[in-house]
Amino acid sequence: MQHRQFFIRRRALLRAGGFLSLGVLAGCTTSNLLSTGEGSGSDQTTATLGYVNALRKDRGMTSLVHDPVASVAALSQAARMARVGKMQHNIGWRDNFYDRMKSQGVTLPAAENIAMGQDDAESAYNAWFHSPKHLENMLGNYRGLGVAVAQNSASGNRPFWAMVLSG
Repeated sequence: MQHRQFFIRRRALLRAGGFLSLGVLAGCTTSNLLSTGEGSGSDQTTATLGYVNALRKDRGMTSLVHDPVASVAALSQAARMARVGKMQHNIGWRDNFYDRMKSQGVTLPAAENIAMGQDDAESAYNAWFHSPKHLENMLGNYRGLGVAVAQNSASGNRPFWAMVLSG
């Protein structure tokens, strides 16, 4: 019985935390800097969009546009990774990409690239470019782009990067 109560309490806390996080992010979409607990994050879409669109143009593909909703989702993911100090798409119990994107209003289909440790947008882009799966995402059938970086003292202020491509 105690085991079941633990999971019920944990599920309630995770839901409450998720709703609080979304509320904080939704209120800060016009800001370039977002407080993430003990850390900070910033929208790096403008700094990255030129690299991605040059790549797509070289391949005869259409350009992507800055998607503010994807930017908020990217900032959320970068902040989550920085907070726990792990470069992972899924963080926490029952976390999954599809539900996360859907709950944040990202137009589907969507994809996500993540990275850790790069000092600037160009370095993060280059890491994704040299990774076959990440390159495939950047060349996918998407219309929008959001890119963000976040640091947190809990993870040694290492930069954690997230790119969200939206349909």
